[in-house]
Amino acid sequence: MEGEKKKILIVDDDNFLLDMYALKFSQNNFEVYTATSGVHALEKLKNGLSPDLLLMDIIMPEMNGFEAMQKMNDEKLCANCLKVVLSNKSEQKDIEEGNRLGVAGYIVKANSTPAEVIEQVVKILETKKAQNHGL
Repeated sequence: MEGEKKKILIVDDDNFLLDMYALKFSQNNFEVYTATSGVHALEKLKNGLSPDLLLMDIIMPEMNGFEAMQKMNDEKLCANCLKVVLSNKSEQKDIEEGNRLGVAGYIVKANSTPAEVIEQVVKILETKKAQNHGL
């Protein structure tokens, strides 16, 4: 099972970033799904997509990332997936809101190269896996 690809849903309204992260994650043994908005991500989840990990931007049209994650929690979508925020919003209140919604990590885009983002996501997955095996 070690070589099994992890499914990741990347949600960002910036197509350039979305494509770049999709490429980088697919090169790092991830099965990548993308959505350009919170609404689009919710549709994919309601249609049966069950990712291991959700990488969510916050500032998006229609519905921001926090609103989308609140809906996911309310509707028990992506209930077993790890949620990670990837945003330029880095004020303490944003980080606290992420924590309230149960995110496993909070990555600030401006402070991280794509390689560092992948590294942090892999670390979060490994930490979670270790916690699960320790139970």
